[in-house]
Amino acid sequence: MSIPALIAALLVTFIAAMIQGVVGMGFAMVSVPILALIDPALAPVPQLLITIPLTLTMAWRERRHIAPSNIAWIVGGRVPGAILGLGLLAVATQRTLDLAIAGAVIVAVAIVAFGFHVTRNPASEFGAGVLSGASSLIASIGGPPLALLYSGDDGPTVRSNLAAVFSIGLTITLGTRIAAGYISLSDLRVATILFPALFAGYLTSLRIKNRISHKFVRNGVLGLSLLGAVGLIVRALT
Repeated sequence: MSIPALIAALLVTFIAAMIQGVVGMGFAMVSVPILALIDPALAPVPQLLITIPLTLTMAWRERRHIAPSNIAWIVGGRVPGAILGLGLLAVATQRTLDLAIAGAVIVAVAIVAFGFHVTRNPASEFGAGVLSGASSLIASIGGPPLALLYSGDDGPTVRSNLAAVFSIGLTITLGTRIAAGYISLSDLRVATILFPALFAGYLTSLRIKNRISHKFVRNGVLGLSLLGAVGLIVRALT
């Protein structure tokens, strides 16, 4: 990997972690499509590996707002979702992965931009968990289906419950990938290199989360995510 590519990867990871710390999601939406465009070795597995410490920290920080009864069905859906994602991953080519990542990001952008919302009940929570588990295993992007459930809630509720779901769900996804042999030493090396940038981004979010406009962050998430998704589509189709 070239030095400019490495610097770009660290910067993208820093910004994405800062966004995640402020709004409760967005790390994978921003980082995965852009890093996959820079170099396929940079995503999506390294993001899965380094996101778990971030979500665990956020869940602990916002623990008083977690509602276990609201996340039980979501977590339950992550298990069959991970199995479904594993089956899809087994037949995927790099071109297919690029298009899958781009598609997941575009769906996420549409959800956030147009404010779609789904009423939370056991059926919708389980369904969102299945979709989140599948997209997380394939592309390390499990947030879009959950954003539908929490689009009407306040910041602390969103950050705490999504962090709890991601912490448990990503552990399921990671375990499934390890069992199936879909994590390499290269993924571990890349994750180790990127982790300091993630940590720095999270620490920065603690300082700015109550000062920065959520509208500004929201627009930044949409713009960066869409840019990366379009780039992946262009690469896959050329």
